[in-house]
Amino acid sequence: MSPRIDDEQGFGLTTVMFTLMAVILAFVALAVAAAALDSSNQAKDEAKAAGGTAVGLTEFRINPADLTVAEGGVLKVSNNGTTVHNLAVKGQDLGTPDLKAGDSATLDLGKLDAGMYEVYCTIPGHADAGMKGALMVGTMAGHGGTGTASEDALLKTNEADDKVMAEPVTAYVDQLKKGANTKGVGNPPMAPKILPDGTKEFDLVAKIIDWEVEPGKTVRAWAYGPVGGEPTVPGPMIKVSTGDKVRVVLDNQLPQSTAIHFHGIDVPNAMDGVPDVTQPPVKPGEKFTYEFVAKGPAVGMYHSHHHAEHQVPDGLVGAFIIDDMPVPAGVTVSQRVPMVLNDAGVIGLSLNGKSFPATAPTIAKLGQWVMVDYFNEGLQIHPMHLHGLPQLVIAKDGFPVSAPYLEDTVNVAPGERYTVLVQATTPGVWAWHCHILNHAEGDNGMFGMVTTFIVQ
Repeated sequence: MSPRIDDEQGFGLTTVMFTLMAVILAFVALAVAAAALDSSNQAKDEAKAAGGTAVGLTEFRINPADLTVAEGGVLKVSNNGTTVHNLAVKGQDLGTPDLKAGDSATLDLGKLDAGMYEVYCTIPGHADAGMKGALMVGTMAGHGGTGTASEDALLKTNEADDKVMAEPVTAYVDQLKKGANTKGVGNPPMAPKILPDGTKEFDLVAKIIDWEVEPGKTVRAWAYGPVGGEPTVPGPMIKVSTGDKVRVVLDNQLPQSTAIHFHGIDVPNAMDGVPDVTQPPVKPGEKFTYEFVAKGPAVGMYHSHHHAEHQVPDGLVGAFIIDDMPVPAGVTVSQRVPMVLNDAGVIGLSLNGKSFPATAPTIAKLGQWVMVDYFNEGLQIHPMHLHGLPQLVIAKDGFPVSAPYLEDTVNVAPGERYTVLVQATTPGVWAWHCHILNHAEGDNGMFGMVTTFIVQ
């Protein structure tokens, strides 16, 4: 019997040991499962964040201004500006913390029901300056979804929205009646100093100025101007003739080194204006002289080629034209209009340094021909669309085309220049804008790269 008793005792001890081991393994399994669940939730959260809708904050825009997010979605908010911003959902106690320049945050919209909401920056004065937008949570019927809350919300706010959309146009019309609604005009023609040997000298200063981009919005722009005069954005327009001896003296009054590159202009290598390649950088307080003989016809630009990622979008640009562009037989040009395109930096989406409703119209009498030179100094392509009046392309990058051709929309890439002729054939006020639509219109109406061609 004792062997049997020993076996039973051994069996009992073994059972206890296995039971204890099973309990331990169960706890381990639970811990692993919990860790896996946490990891899974974290992965889901990260995946959710990674799939969020990107929102950029700048002075003073929310980009995009019209946001559509699925129910339970998130916004990935980045401060791409130069001062503190945040993003909040109006009336919902929901928003990001204050974000310094370069910071980002994720805004979880999980508690919001489907519908329309307003988003804005809560920093005092920023919403009034333009940092407002619309947020649609969920999808509308007819656009891949079945919900109707968004449609109902849109109908309820439609009349008020229409009034908001009309405000920039009203301001633009007031400008036409009363005069410019912002301080400063870009592209002023610059008269040269004629030296004893006939050289045409242009003395340019580069400095930081206050520049009003649109009514009530003033930025710290980097600008060119005549020595002793007012710098502008774009800088003074320089026009010379083939064979002219040209001398451009740059006086750098910026807090950063710079240089001038004559983009699209035939110059000697030493005058190409690329620091550390063809010349040393022009340091703060220093001057540099560029000299060359003009060879045309040419439609070029002069701009910084040092810290150009911000100096050019911030305003260090100007038009440089050599000779009149040849035109088809029978055409007499009544006026030549430079149109410098920008989309970044402190200047932002603009035409000739101004954002609608501060952009200047082009006015022509019935039957007149107008020459337009597009200069893309921005970082994006811009399809420039003129309503009602075809554009006859006669040159690209200053080179006359062998057979001029008509375009409804002229696609101007960064660095490109197009020269077109427009005949004022039909009376009226014709819209003229970049056809990347969020470069021209937002929830608060038209802005940015919009102007008009008026035929009287």
